[in-house]
Amino acid sequence: MSEIVPASPPPDAPTLTPKRPAEHLLRVVGTPPGRVVGFLTRFVWAFVTWLSPESRDALARFVGNLAYRLGIRRRVALENLAMALPEKSDAERREIARGAYINMSRVVLESLPSGDRLPRDWAEQGVEGEAAWQALKAHVATGQGALLVTAHFGNWELLGDMVTRHGIPIVGLVRPLKGALNTRIAENRVRMGAGLIYPRGAIQEVIKAVKRGESPFMLLDQALPAKAAAFVPFFGKLASTTPAMAVAAARTKAPVFVVMGVRNGRGGARLRLAVEGPILPPAPGECADPMTEHTARVTAALERCIRKYPDQWMWLHRRWKVQPPPEAALPAGTTPPPPASDAPPAG
Repeated sequence: MSEIVPASPPPDAPTLTPKRPAEHLLRVVGTPPGRVVGFLTRFVWAFVTWLSPESRDALARFVGNLAYRLGIRRRVALENLAMALPEKSDAERREIARGAYINMSRVVLESLPSGDRLPRDWAEQGVEGEAAWQALKAHVATGQGALLVTAHFGNWELLGDMVTRHGIPIVGLVRPLKGALNTRIAENRVRMGAGLIYPRGAIQEVIKAVKRGESPFMLLDQALPAKAAAFVPFFGKLASTTPAMAVAAARTKAPVFVVMGVRNGRGGARLRLAVEGPILPPAPGECADPMTEHTARVTAALERCIRKYPDQWMWLHRRWKVQPPPEAALPAGTTPPPPASDAPPAG
């Protein structure tokens, strides 16, 4: 495991000055809640804000355990875990699944409050991958943005807040969202200083953002329709994945870093950074499909972190639901997981 060091920069590290993203990226696009729902949810947001971090954490544990016991998408989580981690016992996979439910509850309750959502000692939680972290900050200090990739892991919302506070302006690649909860989260993203890039014209916006010194921040662990996807190995099985990161890297020549927020086992939204990179694209002529290969390399970095802390990833998502085309195949040397039993997991 990587050595964990304090997040404070060494004396000779470049000094970064936080900068606000372009004004046209500070807008929330989507379907807001209706008037009645919007009115009622304001009381919910106020209540969550009023709770202490410890109380929010206790509530998240209660809600997560309840959702697991009620079986909400539990079958999906356990099937995913049986496929991805066959070396674990059934009891171990169930405990990982329970942790994933608690983590999801924590993400929601930690992301909703107004004001300062991070604990006072947020910058003292340490960094895994110090050399990569310093390389990222040194690159951003030149005035050019980097491409930051993460997953639905730890708390990806507060991770963006932490990266911004460290002086790295970010712009998130997002989809228009619906409902009170999603609207609130999007508003909090803007409030903490992140810009938002929506699908229409996204690549051009990414190119402009990198030139302005802003770092596009994207999630790379969701299934995509087959026609728009690159199929890359993820836990030994091909998974449909957006090639947007690889396309952006090819267009901008910006370095790619995987940045994750790892919970350290204490309550109150305490996360340390886990950084890997720069993750380089294949050299010219190295492979037939450089976009897919670059996507695979970054996805492999995500997998390495998830394997270390499996209870912090969103196993409830049907990550492998899109089937690859017949011509797609795992690269040589990749060991696929053993076939799952026809019998559904108990519980």
